[in-house]
Amino acid sequence: MSAPHPSAQSASPAPASPALGDEPGRAILLVLAATAMFSVSDTLAKQLSGSLPAIEITWLRWIGFVLIMSPSIVLSGGRTLRTRAPGLQFLRTLGVLGSAVFFIAGLHYLPIASASAIAFVAPLLVTALSIPFLGEQVGPRRWAAVVVGLIGMLVVIRPGSGTFGLAALLPFLSAVSWAFALIVTRKLGGIDRTSTTMTYSALVGLVALTLAVPFDWVTPSLSHLGLAAAMAIASTAAQFFVVMAYRLGRASVLAPVSYVQLVWAGLLGFLVFGNIPDGWTLIGAGIIMASGIYTAHRERVAARAKRGGAGR
Repeated sequence: MSAPHPSAQSASPAPASPALGDEPGRAILLVLAATAMFSVSDTLAKQLSGSLPAIEITWLRWIGFVLIMSPSIVLSGGRTLRTRAPGLQFLRTLGVLGSAVFFIAGLHYLPIASASAIAFVAPLLVTALSIPFLGEQVGPRRWAAVVVGLIGMLVVIRPGSGTFGLAALLPFLSAVSWAFALIVTRKLGGIDRTSTTMTYSALVGLVALTLAVPFDWVTPSLSHLGLAAAMAIASTAAQFFVVMAYRLGRASVLAPVSYVQLVWAGLLGFLVFGNIPDGWTLIGAGIIMASGIYTAHRERVAARAKRGGAGR
């Protein structure tokens, strides 16, 4: 995949702020594409985690991210560096970085399916945070679905089992960071262009990681660099799809759709590493997915009722 190029930039030196859209169909398709790319990136990161530290793997990912974004930055004539919300851009980058570092660290100890299932508390957090931070309304039925999803998460983790340990905290911290990043992404959707958000995530993230990586360094081999390049491409594509999706749809609608990543994680974990999720993990993942699907259904019902009322 080549560097993502969003829609052509305006020739005006001060383009108007992009408007938030309401196209849930397109937004959901973009999230589905993102889940596939994230799972590919996670699989490659797990392969690297046996030899390289998590912070270095993330740094290698971000080098690829910057290289992929560079043509877009240069061709824009610097327009992608113009942000109306530098503070939000910085905060979003911190969330994305935290999500990547914590999750990759967790992959060193946990199967992809287990780590992904634990990390999927993030959509539950997004649903809750969308109320105070985005002003979205979440009804009692969707709150019930969130609770059911949390129960599914506990089934996967099984407190007292071998899965529930310090290692399980790493993907949980990744989930907290990612939920924060998604909320900020949605807020940025009506302020800055997608290319601007991608540019700041790339450049600010690389600077932060470059300052940290010398403290935990292992010299990578050529094969490591090849895997890292593929990981960077998949991760960059996934991030681009997420930014576009959250400009087209509401956070509380899109968050449950991302549960499809559990399917990709289980499949790739089996095909690449031979990891077969146990029965409890499958049951828990099924509960989580069911709660997400039901939440999305309630959103569609509410949206239809709203449109019908507006037409009266």
